[in-house]
Order: sequence, then C-alpha cells, then structure tokens
Amino acid sequence: MTNPPRPTHGIDLAARSRARRRALQAVYAWQLSGNRIDGVIDQFRHEQDMQIADLEYFEALVRGVEHSHAELDAAMAPFLDREVERVDPIERAVLRIAAYELRERPDVPYRVVINEAVETTKRFGSEHGHTYVNGVLDKLAAVWRGAEYGTGRS
Repeated sequence: MTNPPRPTHGIDLAARSRARRRALQAVYAWQLSGNRIDGVIDQFRHEQDMQIADLEYFEALVRGVEHSHAELDAAMAPFLDREVERVDPIERAVLRIAAYELRERPDVPYRVVINEAVETTKRFGSEHGHTYVNGVLDKLAAVWRGAEYGTGRS
C-alpha cells in the first residue's frame, strides 16, 4: 500500500529547493563567522537573488537552526561518528537544516527532506559527504518520523 501524495497547496517546490540552498549558504556563513543571524539574513536578502527563492521558508530555516542548533546537535549526536563540531562545515549545516525540517516541518515528507539534503550536499559538500548525510538523516527520520518512516519502508 502506498501513501497518497501530499497536497502542495500552491507551494512552489523549486522555490523551496532554492530556499534550502540559500539557507545552507547562510547557516554555513553563520557557523564560520559567528555573526548575529539577523545580519546574515539581511546580507543574503541584499546579495542573493532571493526573488526566485521562498524567502519566508529560507528565513524560517535559518532562524530555526540558529534557535535550536544545540538541541538538533544533541539529537544527531548518537548517529554521528565524531563530535558535531568536527563534521565538515557544509555537511554540518546541511544536517542541521534537515534535522530542523524533520523535527519542525511534518508537512514536508521525510523523503523530501533527505533527498534535498543529499542533493544539496552533492552540489556543495565533499565528494562522499552525501552518503554520510544520508545515513545520519535516515536514522534520525526513523526516530522523529517513525510512523511515516515505517510506512515509507513497506
């Protein structure tokens, strides 16, 4: 038995993907610089072509990661093979964004979250970083999205 497709209710999926990529760049910049998140977001609003991205989603992801990164890191820790601060900065940013989506955005299917994270890591991360990201997020999805995860595996 397959799950029926979830309605998108007019959501521009391409704009959401672009928002995730911009969020990765913003979270990466925040992680490395330690600057206030408001400044990072303002910089991206002015420097990036945000008209083609879902700005509201971008901001929700970036602020969500900034606000809850300690809890997200703690939740991911059992599935990491090293301390979170030793994870490649691109992969760490991708993991934090995807973990935030898994935990806070049940309207986004877990498979979409993982696929977007893997594709973003392929584009911006290290050569095999996407396999690491996929493994961590798959385990996290099994915990946080147990019911959905279980039906997706059958």
